[in-house]
Amino acid sequence: MLDSYQQILIAKGEVYLRIKARPGAPVTAFKAIMADETVKVDLAAPAEGGRANAELIKALALELGVYKKDIKIISGAGERLKLVKIIKS
Repeated sequence: MLDSYQQILIAKGEVYLRIKARPGAPVTAFKAIMADETVKVDLAAPAEGGRANAELIKALALELGVYKKDIKIISGAGERLKLVKIIKS
C-alpha cells in the first residue's frame, strides 16, 4: 500500500508521513491513504505506555524495508494524528 512512499524514500533518502493511528484494533494493518495523503493505520496495541507507537514503528519498518531506528515520530506521539520521518540508511 505504501509503494509510492517507498519510491520517494529510495529517490530522496527520506520521507515524511502523516499518520492517523487507530490503536486497539484486532490486527495491525494499513487501511487507506486519504485525500490529504494521511495514512490510516490500525494498530494491534493499546495506546498506553508507548505500545501503539512501538507497533506503528515496527509496521512501518516492515512495510518500507527500513530499520526501526530509521523511523522517528516527529510530532503527535501522544495523539492519534502523527508526523513521522523515515530515512534510508
